[in-house]
Amino acid sequence: MTNQRQRPRRRGQGELEGLVLSVLGEADGPATAGWVQERLGGDLAYTTVITILTRLLAKGAVTRERAGRSFAWTPVADQAGLAAHKMRKLLDGESDREAVLASFVTSLGPGDERLLRELLSRATAEGED
Repeated sequence: MTNQRQRPRRRGQGELEGLVLSVLGEADGPATAGWVQERLGGDLAYTTVITILTRLLAKGAVTRERAGRSFAWTPVADQAGLAAHKMRKLLDGESDREAVLASFVTSLGPGDERLLRELLSRATAEGED
């Protein structure tokens, strides 16, 4: 029998960003990286939290303001907003938008396709108001 320590499962970058955004969303206002780290249970190093917040800032998902010697962070979008931003960024990087959108729509299951149609219909109706 070997005496190996079990390592915790390594989370993906997107998962950590989602966790940090979720915690920021629970704050009553701008929150420091230390506050975020504390709410995450201290599982992540402070520098890791700063790295994630900085990446989210570069993606436009959070803003920051000076708070003494550090920064206070505020979410611009929730997890769904961040996913939508990523999708839009990918789409904007493609030269044949129609082909990309057509491929995306044809890959959807019936339930997602129906939901997308409903959302597009609502967006069109709201635009007419």
